[in-house]
Amino acid sequence: MRETRDLSIVIIGGGFGGLAAAIELQKHGFHNVTILERGPDLGGTWLYNSYPGAACDVPSHLYSFSFAQRCDWSRLCSPQQEILAYLHDVAREYGVDRLVVPGVEVSACAWDDETCRWTLSSSDGREWQADAVVLATGQLHQPSYPRIDGSEEYAGDSFHSAGWDHDYDLRGKRVAVIGTGASAVQFVPEIAKEVGRLVVFQRTGNWFMPRKNRRYPWPVRAAIRYVPVFRFIGAGSSSNTGSR
Repeated sequence: MRETRDLSIVIIGGGFGGLAAAIELQKHGFHNVTILERGPDLGGTWLYNSYPGAACDVPSHLYSFSFAQRCDWSRLCSPQQEILAYLHDVAREYGVDRLVVPGVEVSACAWDDETCRWTLSSSDGREWQADAVVLATGQLHQPSYPRIDGSEEYAGDSFHSAGWDHDYDLRGKRVAVIGTGASAVQFVPEIAKEVGRLVVFQRTGNWFMPRKNRRYPWPVRAAIRYVPVFRFIGAGSSSNTGSR
């Protein structure tokens, strides 16, 4: 009988969940672990969502792995680039960055009763064998497009916030934004500074309070880093900043 820790494990998804699973498995002695990531790199939500103003919507000091607390966030709700860098740092520190196989879109998982193993197939024809599969695919990077009659006839540029086209210059353009959810609340104030005209279409109204997400001055950053109680004081102040 094979030792439990000799089992091969495949994790689908290289975001927060997938990295945490890999680190925990290694902690318990499982070293035959592979992380299959659809994107070009690890990061999950924080890799895909790079629209202007993308940031955490909860206090950053509460948005860390319990085993890898970060104490030097730049502001109350840190930006996407800073969170992605944090994920890379943690993955590198715990050695799970080397387990990531990027550019793999898993298309099928088939179980074999005779061998008691999984076969994972990717859209490009590659296959992996595994004794166990961990699904860490997440949901916040999946674009949701509204059903709008005639949208296929629109001849202008269009893109989803989860797939922001950074090559398209919005300066001076007439821009329409459909939706006022979490992402729109973050990027609308940013693009409003440069577009020629902006129209926002909203189905259901939301309630928001000013975020006041300014950078921490260095004395505050030092206090948060060296005096643990200040981390909770800073996080608690989010009640005055709103959710976005």
